[in-house]
Amino acid sequence: MIDIRTENVTRYILPLREGGSLPALVEADDGFKYVLKFRGAGHGTKALIAEFVGGEIARLLGFRVPEIIFLNLDEAFGRTEGDEEIQDLLQWSRGLNLGIHFLSGALAFDPAIHEIDSMTASRIVWLDALLTNIDRTVRNTNMLIWHKELWLIDHGASLYFHYSWINSQKHALSPFAEIKHHVLLSKADRLEEVDQQFKALLTLDKIQNIIDTIPDDWFDWEGNNNTLQQKRDVYMQFFKERISHSEIFVKEAKNARKTLV
Repeated sequence: MIDIRTENVTRYILPLREGGSLPALVEADDGFKYVLKFRGAGHGTKALIAEFVGGEIARLLGFRVPEIIFLNLDEAFGRTEGDEEIQDLLQWSRGLNLGIHFLSGALAFDPAIHEIDSMTASRIVWLDALLTNIDRTVRNTNMLIWHKELWLIDHGASLYFHYSWINSQKHALSPFAEIKHHVLLSKADRLEEVDQQFKALLTLDKIQNIIDTIPDDWFDWEGNNNTLQQKRDVYMQFFKERISHSEIFVKEAKNARKTLV
């Protein structure tokens, strides 16, 4: 397992309404501010799992990702909140949630303004194809410029296979046609080189450590009778298949790029 801190939420600052899941800016008992992703939001703990796994895999591959921690919401938290929608969300989210260190003063990445080299673009496209991340588009790049460096955020739209939980192997071998909408695809001309580098870095034992660190109760899904270990095993098998057959999504990305350049 990897070492992830757990802190308690001490102050709800404001909702970040640009997100469909209504994340919030909060302060924790370590004195730092975090973007809090709620377990009680629309996609539940599966979105937290995608956020956690996607973010930690990105970090493992050398990307700059804000620190991810587990944030505990006390049972009494939010009772005095005036907004009924927010109060409900806080009450539904008691227990462990996910926090992302808030990068104060960061600017949203704008492809029309910020330059990015082809290797970095290829690395990010490969990552998102691996994760089946549908949410790094021109409309919403989910990248920040902070202290003149590029940071990746918001991987909660990844691993969409777990919403159906049917035939995960088919999803693992998917070419991921949605990569055609990726904001950096036109510059990603070194995908085969990145493929070799990342497959060497992304060993199964390292992925296993990430999967094993997911809190147990994030797997409490209504209508799913698999055991806790069986659920973790499905994620591991997904990555094992997807990495060993990465040529499938690399080829799809290369073909999609040809239509752009």
